[in-house]
Amino acid sequence: MALRCGIIGITNIGKTTIFNCISKNKASTSNYAFSAATSNRGIVDVPDNRLFDIAKLVKPDKLTPATVEIVDIPGLAKGASQGEGIGNKFLDDIQQVDAMIHVIRCFDDENLPHVEGSVDPVRDLEIVDLELQIKDLEMVERKIQRTEKLIKVGEKEAKKVMEILERYKDHFENFQNARTLDISEDDRKMVADLYLLTEKPVVYVCNVDDASASGGNHHVARVREALEGKNTEILVIAGELEAEITELETEEERNEFLEDAGLAEPGVNKMIRAAYDLLNLQAFFTEGPKEVRAWTIKKGMTAKQAAGVIHSDLERGFIRAEVMKYKDFMELGSEHAVKEAGKMKLEGKDYIVQDGDIMFIRFNV
Repeated sequence: MALRCGIIGITNIGKTTIFNCISKNKASTSNYAFSAATSNRGIVDVPDNRLFDIAKLVKPDKLTPATVEIVDIPGLAKGASQGEGIGNKFLDDIQQVDAMIHVIRCFDDENLPHVEGSVDPVRDLEIVDLELQIKDLEMVERKIQRTEKLIKVGEKEAKKVMEILERYKDHFENFQNARTLDISEDDRKMVADLYLLTEKPVVYVCNVDDASASGGNHHVARVREALEGKNTEILVIAGELEAEITELETEEERNEFLEDAGLAEPGVNKMIRAAYDLLNLQAFFTEGPKEVRAWTIKKGMTAKQAAGVIHSDLERGFIRAEVMKYKDFMELGSEHAVKEAGKMKLEGKDYIVQDGDIMFIRFNV
C-alpha cells in the first residue's frame, strides 16, 4: 500500500533516535538543532504476534511480516511557516504523508539543549499545531481567492465550496486543527484537494527518560491534561532505552532488559501498530509450507481487492476466497481441522476482509 506515516515534532526531541529503533535504514543523530535537512525514510515491519503463532503451526521456510513506511521529518521551530529553521521544507514533507506521529520531548537533559531554552511539552505541542494551522490557513485563503473567480463566472457548486472554506478559515483563525471541525464528510471531500496538514490523523508520543518508561512523569501528565477530550492516542516511549534494546543480540537479553524496565514489550512496537491503525490499515494472512505472510490492505477492502494486493492476476481472475478465522486456526491446529469442523468459509468477490483473516485465493486467468 502506498501509504506513509510521518514522525514530526520540534527539533532536538529524539525523533530520529526513535526512528532508528524501528527502521532498517539508520539515520544520523545530533545534539545540534537543525542538523538534519532532509527526511529519513524507512520500511518498517509491523509487530504482529499472530504471524508468529501461525508460523509455529505451519513451520514455513519463510516468514514475511506486513510493513508500513515511516518518514522521519526534520525538526520544526517556531516560525517555520515563515522560513525559520528549515522552514517550509518541514511543512512540505508533512503534506506528503497520510498520518502523523507527533513526538513531544518529555525529558530533562542539560546536555541536550532545547531550541526554546526550556523543556515545556505543552508549549512545544502548541508551536507545532500553530505552524501547521498557519500553513493550512494560507492554503485555504488561496483557494478562497480562486473560488471567488469561479463564483463570478457562475461555476456550479462554487458558492457551496466558499461556505465550507469560510468555516475552515474561521476555525484556523481560532487556533484549531481541521480534524476537530464539526463538518460533514461530504463537505470535507469538497475541499479534500487541499490536503490540509491538520486534517491528518495523529498519535502523540511522549519521549521520556529511562526511569519514566513504564509510568510516565510530570511532563507526560501535562500533555495528557492538554489533550484531554481530543479523542487521540497518547503513547509513552523512552527513546534512549529503546535504542539500547535494539542493540541487544538475543531475544532473552531483550526480554530481561524489558522486564527490568517494567515493560511488557518495546514501546516502539505500540507506536508502529498505532501508525498502522492511523493509516486505516489491517492485515490478512496467507499460509503454506513455503511461506507464512501478512498482507497489508485498507480496512473495508473486498476479497477481490485483497487478492489484487497479492498479484494483479489474482484479482483479474478471482473466483472465490477460502477464509479461515485466525482464532479457529489456532484453536483447531491446522487447515484440515478447520475444514473438518465446517469453519472454512467460501466467500465471493464482495466479501469484506476482516483483520486477521487467513485466506487462500482461487483464480483462473
